[in-house]
Amino acid sequence: MILNGSQIFVEVLVEQGVDTIFGYPGGAVLNIYDELYKNSDRIRHILTAHEQGASHAADGYARATGRTGVVLATSGPGATNLVTGIATAYMDSVPMVAFTGNVPTSQLGKDSFQEAYIEGITMPITKHNFTVRGVEDLADTMRAAFRIAQSGRKGPVLVDIPKDITAAKCEFTSKSPELIRTVTSYDEQEVREAARMINEAERPIVYFGGGVRSAAGCQPLRDLLEKTGMPATYTLMAAGILSYGEPHNLGLLGMHGCYAANKAIAEADLVIAAGTRFSDRVALNPDSFASKAKIIQIDIDPSELGKNVSVDLALTGDASYILQAILPYVEKTEHKLWMEQIREWQKNDYHPQDSETVLKPHQLINEICEQAGPEAVYVTDVGQHQMWAAQYLHHTKSRGFITSGGLGTMGFGYGAAIGAQVALGNDHRVVMLTGDGSFHMNLNEACTAVSYELPIITVIFNNQVLGMVRQWQTSFYGKRYSSTDPHRKTDFVKLAEGFGAKGYRATNITEFREVFAEALKQKGPTWIDCRIEKDERVLPMIPGGGDINDIIME
Repeated sequence: MILNGSQIFVEVLVEQGVDTIFGYPGGAVLNIYDELYKNSDRIRHILTAHEQGASHAADGYARATGRTGVVLATSGPGATNLVTGIATAYMDSVPMVAFTGNVPTSQLGKDSFQEAYIEGITMPITKHNFTVRGVEDLADTMRAAFRIAQSGRKGPVLVDIPKDITAAKCEFTSKSPELIRTVTSYDEQEVREAARMINEAERPIVYFGGGVRSAAGCQPLRDLLEKTGMPATYTLMAAGILSYGEPHNLGLLGMHGCYAANKAIAEADLVIAAGTRFSDRVALNPDSFASKAKIIQIDIDPSELGKNVSVDLALTGDASYILQAILPYVEKTEHKLWMEQIREWQKNDYHPQDSETVLKPHQLINEICEQAGPEAVYVTDVGQHQMWAAQYLHHTKSRGFITSGGLGTMGFGYGAAIGAQVALGNDHRVVMLTGDGSFHMNLNEACTAVSYELPIITVIFNNQVLGMVRQWQTSFYGKRYSSTDPHRKTDFVKLAEGFGAKGYRATNITEFREVFAEALKQKGPTWIDCRIEKDERVLPMIPGGGDINDIIME
């Protein structure tokens, strides 16, 4: 059948199973928006306040579901406003397809109104990107974008569509979505060698990252831990894969990880690194990281193998399939002496003190978990609150913790929470944890949450300073607080009400317990302004370039 580019755009989205798209209209995409209007019964469009919010919403949608998030923006500033969101998805390997409009092909490269070379701008932060030059190429280009976003190491893809392409016509034939070929192959000899190393180890530990969440499944990891009795520690991107309180779970590793996890890595004789890249927030000193251990690294992206830390055995492939392949060759054991030693180290973990008079982050988070329940999805911005969340949330589901890890994007949280809530539906509880610094960056998306009646509860850890940077200034810059005390007078309760949301304030744990219970009853978005001390710090902390010997505990 003969269709124009905008009709083809919609048909391919439907063909690919897309039911929701986030975006913001503009001149270069008017034809597409007209077609979305006509097909509103097939595809739901969520209008955000800003294109960056739309990109984070598509990201949150993808993280909450594992499906590809989709965002649409107009040319020029609309397209460039997506850049931070695309980079965020790229660094955390999130499947996303970003569509941008552009000026007609005859005007490309002529500094036309609202023209930007978005293909070139986004080249370093996408798996691949395209500019569609002919309407007959549009459908297959879109199909390729969805395939690339989900195949191998997942990530964002951008498709730039000049306006004349959206009006031009050509023959269109629908196709079934292409089957994504997961990397199921592996080297049998390497698998047997990995099993041999595990069987011979006396002090083994599994260190896993977000690649396990993105893999075909998390169960092989749990099965391996159960069979071998090994402990495990994880990166920020893998929080929630092992349930809170599991005996194998040592907790977060790295700069703000617990003492026992970092100590176990330092003393291990074997580290199995699955779906992780030894980032500088974990292997703070690559030369001394796990210096007593042999290292096995498993990753779907061969470019990550041995990139940051030298390894003894590297296996390329989907972490789930490789761990499943190793499982039959490993011996059942318990590693009692190793676990007893770790339990002794756990006695030295940092344990914050409770208070009934001032709000303590760990108490806030414990109360949130008690009331929101095990099925809640937690989304964070970036900063101190993010680390407290990673340390104290009672994670119980693999996709229940959504945060910006690699890029560390302040302002990520509210857009991502909107995407997660839209994806999961209002029957699911989404709680967004943020700091006053991060929240100021993209709180404009409150109007989106209100417009679509999304019952997101936002808990603001309000210390009225830029807490994480200030903490570094306290520890390493002689308490010279350069530009970290902005003296803002924002009243979050009044501001919430101005947007049409519900606002609360809490100054101690009793007040918070009461207002959070009220927030759970609301049908729309709520904000809770929680006043915490400006000198509250994230502990423990290992300074950049340090190791377990440099850990700060008080």
